[in-house]
Amino acid sequence: HCAYRWSPSLVGTFVHATYHTAVEILEDGLLGVDTEGKIAFIGSGKEVDRLYYPKAHFVVIDVCSEFFMPGMVDTHIHASQYSYAGTALDMPLLQWLNMYTFPVEACYKDLEFARNVYTHIVKRTLRNGTTTACYFATIHTDASLLLGQIANDFGQRALVGKVCMDTNNFFPHYKETLDESEGETNRFIGELLKKKYPLVRPVVTPRFAPSCSATLLGHLGEIAQNNDLHIQSHISETKEEVNLVKELFPDYDSYTDVYHRHNLLTDKTVMAHGCHLTDGELKLFRETGASIAHCPNSNISLCSGMLDVRRVLNHKVKLGLGTDVAGGYSPSMLDAVRRTLDTSKALTIQDTQYHTLTFEEVFRLATLGGSQALSLDENTGNFEVGKDFDALRVNTDAAGGPIDLINHGEGPKVYVAGKRVVPFVERP
Repeated sequence: HCAYRWSPSLVGTFVHATYHTAVEILEDGLLGVDTEGKIAFIGSGKEVDRLYYPKAHFVVIDVCSEFFMPGMVDTHIHASQYSYAGTALDMPLLQWLNMYTFPVEACYKDLEFARNVYTHIVKRTLRNGTTTACYFATIHTDASLLLGQIANDFGQRALVGKVCMDTNNFFPHYKETLDESEGETNRFIGELLKKKYPLVRPVVTPRFAPSCSATLLGHLGEIAQNNDLHIQSHISETKEEVNLVKELFPDYDSYTDVYHRHNLLTDKTVMAHGCHLTDGELKLFRETGASIAHCPNSNISLCSGMLDVRRVLNHKVKLGLGTDVAGGYSPSMLDAVRRTLDTSKALTIQDTQYHTLTFEEVFRLATLGGSQALSLDENTGNFEVGKDFDALRVNTDAAGGPIDLINHGEGPKVYVAGKRVVPFVERP
C-alpha cells in the first residue's frame, strides 16, 4: 500500500488480469491513487492532461526493467505450520497430520512461540509478494487473535481462522470439546471484529469433516450465517480421506454434501485441494458459489493427487491458488504458479489431448482468481478504479537478482499535451 502525504501518480508498465482477459499489459500507463489508497484512475500516459491530479507527484519506473502488478493472493496457508516447512514430507496426509502437524500445533498455547512463528510467516509471505492471505491458525483463540494483530501490524490483508475440531482420533491431545469449540469460535470472532482492523477479518474454520462432529459442523454453519462470515476448510485431498468421510458420515451423498447440509458451502466458502471431487460435487460448488484453493505443491509433496484445474474451470467454479504451508514446502506464490503449470503439464503427459493451462491463465489465478475465490474482488485483485491499490513493484534488473536482462530499450515515458517530457520524479 502507498503511504504518501499526497496522491501519487504512478507512471510505467502495469500488468494485471481482467474478468475478460487473462493478462492485460498497459505500457506507458498512468495510475492515480487517492488519499485513501484507492485507485482513482488508470489510463495511458498520453492522457495525463485529462487524468492528472494537480497536487500529485509522479512516481516513474523504468519501463524496460520494472512493472507494477497486483499483489498475489494465497487462498490457503497454515501459518502455524511454517516452523517445519520444507521438512517432514515422508508420509501421506493422515499419517503426516498425526506424526508432525498436530504435535506442533499443540504448542501454540505458548503465545511467545506463536508470536515468533507468526511474525516470521507474515513477513516472509509479504517479501514473497503475497498481499492477501487466507490463514489457518490453531485451536488456540489467543494465539489466533495474535496472528490477526501481526497481519494488521504489517499491513497484510488477511482472513484469519481459529481452527475448530472436537474429534481427533489421530492425536487425542489436540482437540476441543463441542462447547469449547463453539464458545471459543464466538469469542475469537467477537474480539477480532472489535479490533476493527481495516484489512483483517475472521473466517470460520472447521479443520475438515473427519475432525468435526456433525453437531459442530452445524453450529459453525449457523455462526457463519449469522455473522455473514467467510468459511474455510479442506475437501477431497486424498482418496484415503474421502473414504474416511464415507465411513464417518454414511448418511450423506458425498464429502461435499457433508458441508452443504451443514450450511458450510456459500459464496464466501473456500475449500482447499478438491483433488478427487466428482462432477456432481463440482456442480454443487458452482450452485452455491463456493470456491476451491488449488495447492499443487502440497498435492505433489504429500502424494495426495493432481487437481485438474481445467475441469474445475469448465464447471465454472471459482478457483485460486494456495501454498498450503507446510504440506507445501514453499511459502511463495510464485512457486504455486510454477507448480500449477507443472501439474497441468503432467496431466498433458498422461493425455496428449489435454488442454494445458497457459502461464497467462495461471497469472490470473494467482491474482484476480484468488480474490474472486475469497470473495474479495470488490477490493483487490487487479487495477480497476475504486479498488485498493494492492500492488507489487517488480524490478527484473535489481542488483544481484536472479534475472539477467540482456536487451534494454527506452526509458520511462510521460506525456503532457501529447509530447513526451521528463517529469518530476518522486522516488518511493
